[in-house]
Amino acid sequence: MKHVVSALVKNEVGVTAHIAGLFAARAYNIDSFTGSETENPEISRITVVVRGDDTVIQQVINQLSKLINVLEVKDLTAKPFVERDLMLIKVSTSPERRHEIIDLVKVFRGKIVDLSHDDMTVELSGPEAKIEAFIALCRPYGITECVRSGIIAIPRGNTN
Repeated sequence: MKHVVSALVKNEVGVTAHIAGLFAARAYNIDSFTGSETENPEISRITVVVRGDDTVIQQVINQLSKLINVLEVKDLTAKPFVERDLMLIKVSTSPERRHEIIDLVKVFRGKIVDLSHDDMTVELSGPEAKIEAFIALCRPYGITECVRSGIIAIPRGNTN
């Protein structure tokens, strides 16, 4: 099962590498790993998407909680949360078929961020399923390049 684990950590050099190293040392496979400063410049939030049963996830949480620079760890999967993934995708398109991609972008509430004679770059954000659906619809046109940020997530409502 896919779990979304969120950790608040001290915003210090080497913390991200230390956390990634913890996953590698224990052979946990990471689907997504993102991190960035929070509203407090001294604290960063790291979001890790990892697959495993409840026992494996509990081990992940316990191991992360033991690290000195980790302030808080939560498995967001058990409660309602909002997730987003950001993607830039370059799709091959001739000028004659460009309107087809533009229509897809509108349906998915994306944004065209670059355009050339032979391709179009689209920015799209949303839940992972939305991103995957857009990719599937673009495949017949030809995907030149694709890059994704990985999932970021936050609990819904009051987290106190």
